[in-house]
Formats: sequence, C-alpha cells, structure tokens
Amino acid sequence: MPIHNPSDEEIKAILLNTKTIAVVGLSDKPSRASHGVAKLMQRWGFKIIPVTPKPQETILGEKVYPTLARVPGEIDLVNVFRRSEEAGTVVDEAIARGAKAIWLQLDIIDEAAAERANAAGIPIIMDRCLMVEYGRLFAD
Repeated sequence: MPIHNPSDEEIKAILLNTKTIAVVGLSDKPSRASHGVAKLMQRWGFKIIPVTPKPQETILGEKVYPTLARVPGEIDLVNVFRRSEEAGTVVDEAIARGAKAIWLQLDIIDEAAAERANAAGIPIIMDRCLMVEYGRLFAD
C-alpha cells in the first residue's frame, strides 16, 4: 500500500477486515477528537481498545491499557491520536505487536515510520480521519 493517498478500495479493504481498533491516545474527555471518533466507531460496531498511559480503569466502557504490548488478543487496526513526533514510537510498537494495519489521524505524518510499517508488510494510512473516511465510504 502506498504511504500517501490510498485508494478508496485500499481503505475499504482495511476497514472491512477490521473488527478491533486499538486507539492510542484515546482521551476520556468527550470534547476531544479521539473520544468522539472512538465513540462513533463503537456505534458503527467496532470493538474499541483504549491505549493511554494515563491511569484510569475504563474509557467508553472499555478497559484501558497503558501500552499496545499489554493489550490481549489480536489488534486489527491501531488508530493513532498522538503528535507526529510521537507517532514513530507508536508505529514501532504496532509493528512489534503484530497489528494488521495502522492509521495516523489528521495532521499526523511520519514518513520514516511509514516506511518501517511498509517494510513489515503492514498497511499504513497517514493524515486522514478514520471516522470521516468510514462515514464517507460506508455510512450512507
């Protein structure tokens, strides 16, 4: 998959094969974009796994994990709500964890991390909103 400008077909293929989304940087504050996106993805039938080092029990009714490495079971998609400077570390953790795909939200770009994901055979999408793309492609 190309690093930039994936086709609608490529995005659809990733989303159709996604059941579980680990949301790195998920905030417990309803006013934050990560919260709104995750809540809507839950409503659309995805299992959300909050990943944040902030100590708390649950977000959106789901158990919180401090790192991707601590999440049990398979992760279909890692959705990243962290600054571009921090994205590379999260991408490396997603690669090590065996995630099937990685999604960097709007304004999050890390070319070197994308190259590492591609080298590992993991599709990566950068600088796009998961909620917007899903809504555009599926939620008519």
